[in-house]
Amino acid sequence: MKKILYTSLLLLALSLQTSAQSFYDPNVLQEVKITFYQSNWDFLLDSLKNLDNGVYLLAPSVVINGVVFDSVGVKYKGNSSYSPNNAKNPLHIELNFVRPDQNYLGVKDVKLSNGFADPTFIREPLSFEILRQYTDAPLANHAKLWINGAYWGLYGNVESINKSFIRSHIKTDGNNPFFKCNPEDFGGPGTGGNYPDLVYSSADSSFYYNKYDKQSTDGWQQLLMLMDTLKNNPSAIHNILDVDRALWMLAFNTLLVNLDSYTGAFGQNYYLYYDRNKRWVCYNWDLNMSFGGFPLLVTAGGGLSITQMKQLDPLTQSTNNNRPLIKQLLADPIYKRMYIAHMRTMLKEHFLDDAYKTRALEMQAVIDAAVQADTKKFFTYTSFLNNVNQSVPGGFGNVPGITDLMSARRTFLNTNSNFTAPPPSISNVNALLGSVVQVRATVQNASTVLLGWRADTADVFKRIPMFDDGQHADGAPGDGVYGANFPQDDPSMQYYVYAENAAAGIFSPERAEHEFYLADPLIPDNGDVVINEFLASNTTGEVDEAGEREDWLELFNNTNAPITLTGFYITDNPNSRKKWAFPAGVSIPGNGFLIVWLDNDALQGPFHANFKLSGAAGEHLMLSDGGNNILDSLSFGVQQPNISYGRYPNGTGNFTSMNTTFDTFNSMSISTGEPGLNNAVQVFPNPVSDVFTIRGTTPLGQIRVLNALGQTLAIVVAGEQNEVTLATQKWPNGLYTLQMDNQTARIRVQH
Repeated sequence: MKKILYTSLLLLALSLQTSAQSFYDPNVLQEVKITFYQSNWDFLLDSLKNLDNGVYLLAPSVVINGVVFDSVGVKYKGNSSYSPNNAKNPLHIELNFVRPDQNYLGVKDVKLSNGFADPTFIREPLSFEILRQYTDAPLANHAKLWINGAYWGLYGNVESINKSFIRSHIKTDGNNPFFKCNPEDFGGPGTGGNYPDLVYSSADSSFYYNKYDKQSTDGWQQLLMLMDTLKNNPSAIHNILDVDRALWMLAFNTLLVNLDSYTGAFGQNYYLYYDRNKRWVCYNWDLNMSFGGFPLLVTAGGGLSITQMKQLDPLTQSTNNNRPLIKQLLADPIYKRMYIAHMRTMLKEHFLDDAYKTRALEMQAVIDAAVQADTKKFFTYTSFLNNVNQSVPGGFGNVPGITDLMSARRTFLNTNSNFTAPPPSISNVNALLGSVVQVRATVQNASTVLLGWRADTADVFKRIPMFDDGQHADGAPGDGVYGANFPQDDPSMQYYVYAENAAAGIFSPERAEHEFYLADPLIPDNGDVVINEFLASNTTGEVDEAGEREDWLELFNNTNAPITLTGFYITDNPNSRKKWAFPAGVSIPGNGFLIVWLDNDALQGPFHANFKLSGAAGEHLMLSDGGNNILDSLSFGVQQPNISYGRYPNGTGNFTSMNTTFDTFNSMSISTGEPGLNNAVQVFPNPVSDVFTIRGTTPLGQIRVLNALGQTLAIVVAGEQNEVTLATQKWPNGLYTLQMDNQTARIRVQH
């Protein structure tokens, strides 16, 4: 049996071009060579940045890993990392500056950072590698740069957050409102207090022109709506913001002391994109001073000491009116618990052992020789080696060692009251598929359990409560098993479980919503679902919804788990394998049956095939995916009226003629003790949608209705009546057993 139990939004990341990924492979050092016409190119780039941050200098030639591009735009970029006095400055190379279709492996914008404030050279690629496990984030590695034939040193090579990046991660044409949240003035970050902090101060969009760099043709109205909602209607923020991505971004910033960000002094270095669901999506940017490389939490009073960074409060900025995204989200008790849950997950997965240190040293090994040869770097080679573990002088004072910082953060957070409160436990998460998806999970120590679900990655997760009341396919009331269901609108529905108590919350999977479970149909192997029995000439036996006696086919599931038959077909012609398709979302229960009427009368219900059998001449039956995946197939000869042809033993044996055992286990004889329906009683229609009738030749007596778990659903006292009608509108879809005084029958409810 093949089953996909778990996947993640890396599912979507597969849509990224593989070739572009190779340009950012952290194990491969790239080579970039720029040739300028002018010998005073540095002065010209400084002048252009001073004049207008968006003006490029034309370079006649740029060579990337041996591939030559002509007429390329080059400019200096950055705020704190840029200075006309630097030996090397960060660069933005636009390959399609003149030629629109010019690109390297699909990459048109090459962003090179200069290692400012990072002695290790690996803060940015390591930080992005961690972040990508929880939300969409750029790829990053390193490149050696030559300018006019001279080696200019080692640079960080970071994937640009542009329309191409957006299209690679969410379903969009990339033309929606899009903002780079960095100040438009370039005298340094936040010059004049123009911080992109999402503070709503005016209904006039021109007030914000120097705070945000608009990357789209419009979008001010939507951005003002976001800021207005944060200020005046925060309870509705989920309608206009992807809250989960925002919580991941903020939790990451605080855990890794990434303060050159929205969380820090200048409230910057992130992007906002307005998606197809009319919600803003947040993306972190510029992580070269993560792991404490930037110490400013506020603009006044100096930077944090290394000790203060080690003990940075997980709820930092949560009371700051100038950080409404943090303050308003963490003011919501549920969002606060989700935020801490996300931070706890990152801490547990990356910083409880030395795996991140090992990864840092692996990244450094790739670039070691290039760093030694870099005469323009901001730090010594000794600092490059030492700063992974210990603080070194430079940057904004002393740059903390990555492992020294994070081991102390781990100790501090594990004793912080927000982390010591035990969250619920979630286990045994599973889904049963049918016309609805029934999700169950074992949850302990929870006051609230929520189920998030959606049909497609482009959709918004809907959250509904899960219950432990015995009424939601959850077993017995109070047994710790919670259940809920949602419609199966797509063959592979996506879902996760969130549980919380008064003090803490937890997700399953823990990386949700970035990762999620798939309510994927089980893909049956040969022998999992079989043609179990059929009747090709029915004159005295079972009747369908219309009260007619028609040919029928019985399938049996030899496994213990439900199997969805969406995408499978039944045919009587091996040369036309897609003759009749199973209805979307239909499943066959574990060790259960499914009846299809072979009467060429599709108007009578969803389980009426578009062909009949010829009992007098013999025919062929096949169950397949319409192609070469044949689950079962047989040819048969002349059939006798009211004598079926079925497998004995049930589900696995060879075919033989037998008395009919409609919708129950095949037997070579029928007695009153047999768990089947004999000719003394009729149950119709079967399957049933709303009501069905039980009709016998003798009094029916007491009728007990059992669900698939063997639990008694109802007891009907028919007494001396030979016929009763029961309503099933409130019964969940599935197989039910009818136990009467001296016989047993089964019926399938399919709404």
